[in-house]
Amino acid sequence: MLQDFRLSRRLPPLATGVALALAVGAAALSPSPAMAGKANNTLTFALDQEVEAVNFYQSTSRDALILSRLIWDTLIYRDPVHGEYKPALATSWKWVNPTILDLDLRKGVTFQNGEPFDADDVVFTINYFSSPEAKLKNASVISWIDHAEKLGDYQVRLVLKKPFPAALEYLSSPLPIYPNEYTKKVGQEGMEAHPIGTGPYKVTEIVKGQSISFARNDHYWKESPKGQPQIAKLVMRTIPDKNTQLAELMTGGIDWIWKVEKDQSDALRSAPNITVKDAETMRIGYLTFDAAGKAGASPLNKIEVRQAISYAINRKAIVDNLIAGGARVVHSACFPEQFGCDQTIKRYDFDVARAKELLKAAGYPNGFSITLDGYRDRELAEAMVSDLARVGIKTNLNFGKYAAVRDAIRSGKSQMAFMTWGSNSIGDVSASTGVFFKGDAEDTYNDAEVKADLTNGDTQTDPAARKAAYSKALRRIADQAYWLPLWSYPYTYAYTSELNFTPTSDEIPHFAQASWK
Repeated sequence: MLQDFRLSRRLPPLATGVALALAVGAAALSPSPAMAGKANNTLTFALDQEVEAVNFYQSTSRDALILSRLIWDTLIYRDPVHGEYKPALATSWKWVNPTILDLDLRKGVTFQNGEPFDADDVVFTINYFSSPEAKLKNASVISWIDHAEKLGDYQVRLVLKKPFPAALEYLSSPLPIYPNEYTKKVGQEGMEAHPIGTGPYKVTEIVKGQSISFARNDHYWKESPKGQPQIAKLVMRTIPDKNTQLAELMTGGIDWIWKVEKDQSDALRSAPNITVKDAETMRIGYLTFDAAGKAGASPLNKIEVRQAISYAINRKAIVDNLIAGGARVVHSACFPEQFGCDQTIKRYDFDVARAKELLKAAGYPNGFSITLDGYRDRELAEAMVSDLARVGIKTNLNFGKYAAVRDAIRSGKSQMAFMTWGSNSIGDVSASTGVFFKGDAEDTYNDAEVKADLTNGDTQTDPAARKAAYSKALRRIADQAYWLPLWSYPYTYAYTSELNFTPTSDEIPHFAQASWK
């Protein structure tokens, strides 16, 4: 079936030369915001999706996290290679007790508009964005903090709601510090239009839906563990079509792309002046089911149907044939290497006969029709649609933008969705399973038992107790088939051989550390 499916793709693979030739022609007619490459000291990189919000706290997308690392800094820095915590805007930290964390702040740092960094900025960021007034898209990044207190001009205290062992992980990734005076003056809308941080690059132009341009912050603080930015200018371009991305890379319109598809990457490896690298990331794919019936009565309300779908999809064949770079099947609702991600739970290995038995038991011996929402990886979604057709499930594939699909799930308007999650690059189950099953906006299941176990795991200080609580929650999620975890996402990167760039498993392209050869 997979072989037949691949022959029916909408575009021929790059190796045939047809798709590339067409794309090169289109790329030649497509204007670029700036000349790319070493000669112009401008690194131009392409992303698939329009950035939902440059203002980090109003987005849950990976793109916003990538840009946040350029514009802003966090209190703590986690080395993406070795995993160790290093001082950033905070020079030191100390646990007073399990719910109080004191931090000393760095002196001599200024925001990109000249505003000095001090304790007022940290207190404002924590207290404002943890309040209902801020209307965060992803409240879980900060909801574990009760409030922040100013102890001195360069000292702050974080008061947690409960013990939260993953605190340093969160402080090192999804909590950039905003300038209090500027943010109060312009509001979140102003921060979206003209973002200001302490980071290595400052935004110079935003062309909505097309590009975002950056200039090196030549006053970036010297002690930063990110190092000093080397490349003078960065340009992020939104290019949804993969063939166009590849053609632009080949013709010098852009310098860097990622998430290159398997057949395309195989062809690119022999291309002159292009470097191709594979690297594992923390991102996983999953199917979410409307088990609670928020979108109305449907076959998915029955556990047998959700389990049948789980058995019907040949995840291993999709991984082996359609995903480059060593992807693996994931069985639990988390990334396997995250703390507490127990993989020894109920598994749904490919079994067409078992899927048909369950559908018959649920009262659907001839299958049914359903809509699958998605926003990326159409080829993978279409492979799953083909698998479901084998057991009689007719699936209407509905593709849209990430934010629209996410909001449909949250508002109870999606029956089933193919989504991905990168955990904000946090190596703890609280950043994956807890986001979707603890009663927040993403929780469409409302399972009190799962919520209690996850909360227990999040607040225990004993590692063994944390693992036990998480394991219990993950087992129930699998038993009830609330999710079907699909696979991990190792990405294939392709970029000009003039560029020094190192992929890392945190799924953050660290452009501030990139340089020209």
